[in-house]
Amino acid sequence: MRAIVLDSFALIAYFRGEPLGAKVKDLLHKAGKVDQPLHMSEINYAEVKYMIVRKDGKAAWNEATEVLPALPITFHPGTRELSDLAADFKSRFSISLADAFAAALAKALNAELVTGDPEFNALQGEIKITSVSRPT
Repeated sequence: MRAIVLDSFALIAYFRGEPLGAKVKDLLHKAGKVDQPLHMSEINYAEVKYMIVRKDGKAAWNEATEVLPALPITFHPGTRELSDLAADFKSRFSISLADAFAAALAKALNAELVTGDPEFNALQGEIKITSVSRPT
């Protein structure tokens, strides 16, 4: 199984039980079966938290924190190397800083980025991107 990085969009869809989170649920299940965790930057973790708290409330975040430790996800700190890669992406593409960290982690791990955020379309060719977005 190729290394997989989740952006905040993907994990939020999972926690909200959205149809788009079904693919993420499947990836988490497969990762657990083969003992190969998925990956996420701690910067994207912060984005997941603030988005859930802001839009769904503190109780929803508390529920998520009950589930989160059992999920096969390795969280990566914002190291200098990762920050340099993120800064490079942010300087060249019109993406948020959190998205730049997700892309940087995918590049550093030579991993596939799973997202539903159309902002990442600009990075095709820089990293492998799999979309969990709605079909158009």
